[in-house]
Amino acid sequence: MSTTTPEQSGQMSHREIMEALSGLLLAMFVAMLSSTVVTNALPRIVTDLHGSQTGYTWVVVATMLAMTATTPIWGKMADLTSKKMLVQIALVIYSVGSLIAAFAGSMEVLILARVVQGLGVGGLTALVQIVIASMVSPRERGRYSGYIGAVFAVATVSGPLIGGLIVDSPLGWRGCFFVGLPFAVLAFVVLQRTLHLPVMRKEVNVDYLGATLIMGGVSTLLIWVSLGGSDYEWASTTSYTLVGLGAVLIALAILVEARFAVEPVIPLRLFRDRTTSLATVASVVIGIAMFGATVYLSQYFQYSRGMTPTEAGLMSIAMVGGLMVSSLVSGRIITRTGFWKRWLVGGATLVVIGFGLLSTIDAHTSLWLVGCYMLIVGSGMGATMQNLVLAVQNNTPLKDMGAASSVVAFFRTLGGSVGVAVLGTVLSHSVTSNLKDGAKQLIADGRLSPAEIDSLQHSTGQIPDLDTLSPAMRALFENSFGEAFGHIFLVALPFAVAALVCVSLIKEVPLHTTVDH
Repeated sequence: MSTTTPEQSGQMSHREIMEALSGLLLAMFVAMLSSTVVTNALPRIVTDLHGSQTGYTWVVVATMLAMTATTPIWGKMADLTSKKMLVQIALVIYSVGSLIAAFAGSMEVLILARVVQGLGVGGLTALVQIVIASMVSPRERGRYSGYIGAVFAVATVSGPLIGGLIVDSPLGWRGCFFVGLPFAVLAFVVLQRTLHLPVMRKEVNVDYLGATLIMGGVSTLLIWVSLGGSDYEWASTTSYTLVGLGAVLIALAILVEARFAVEPVIPLRLFRDRTTSLATVASVVIGIAMFGATVYLSQYFQYSRGMTPTEAGLMSIAMVGGLMVSSLVSGRIITRTGFWKRWLVGGATLVVIGFGLLSTIDAHTSLWLVGCYMLIVGSGMGATMQNLVLAVQNNTPLKDMGAASSVVAFFRTLGGSVGVAVLGTVLSHSVTSNLKDGAKQLIADGRLSPAEIDSLQHSTGQIPDLDTLSPAMRALFENSFGEAFGHIFLVALPFAVAALVCVSLIKEVPLHTTVDH
């Protein structure tokens, strides 16, 4: 009778896979919860900490930027050392960031805490996919990707609801940063007991210079986008300096990755594969559209429709319900048939349709219609996100699985960071413009005085508490925000179309039935 352990053989039974998967899904739940649970709390947080629309944007961007910069590093580390240890380290980093955020006394400290959270979330996002890829074949992976999509949906559904209830409770918004800690501890313990993978004893050679240059270049360009037009003019020395510095840093990063890095963060040779190249471009543009547009929906419901955080959380059910169903259904059917492209194309098509419909919303659109539009977008995303990773993994040998998986995640979060920053800037400027135009009309009608308008600052000033405004000023603000939201979905629409073009050009390869191929 053989006494070979899973660590030695690298083979896990179905029961062992399911036991390990429980810990991985808990870790994924923690990662998703970190962003969704504060979504509906952000308007209250920004008001309490005297923040601005730019501050609101950077609370989101900080986490995504940290995720973006570190995801390839986590992926490369997974190719070189213990995956189990890395997942547990990521959980610890996430927990530390959560504690700092919970006690933050200013927007600056909160943004710093979100960076720390992002370091951990970047690891969890990349590593869960990598660990699953090392346990099961691409053919079976569709089913497990469906489970990940379902957990993503559950976290996305429950996060805003939990966050909204906590914000409206005596705990306040600070309680939102404590809620993920028990799940992180539980995931740590479960993984310690159930995850058994071959331990790779290789010399770790991580390209820290490349990662630093990438993060520096992306950060510089995002700072330029998010502050341009408010803190400085677009056509100014500061603007030109930031663009030039960002371009130089990214060019140096590409040079380091191509010529000097022994183990590059982003192995450029991976892009020789057509599927990987197209899936990467699709990930960028779907990230811009998905994160950039949907992250502001909570603001729409609270600022434009006068909802509480809890009510705004309930409105998110439509989108994540569609995401959950389409993710599970597509994963199971892909596992049974081995074909995945039709789901990518169909999902991207739904996202395009949904964004086109959401571009028509304003402060007076029927909430039933808004919910239906969100359902369409969610259904499209559920069939697209996980299956892009699956398509790349199917074309990648096991030795490069970590790097390839993290590259897709990297460019998706990079696109998300860009989308949040760009669309946040568009939203801020659009609201400001709408406020000015609406104010002129109200002053002409004698319903507002110039002094009242001067007291209302936006973009570079504080976001006002709607409950403290007069009825006329509140209506002005709600209408201005509502019209601006339709505009940002219209701006995001071309990116969704670009994603559809990319996935349509990917050549379908039936899923392999072995882990190493």
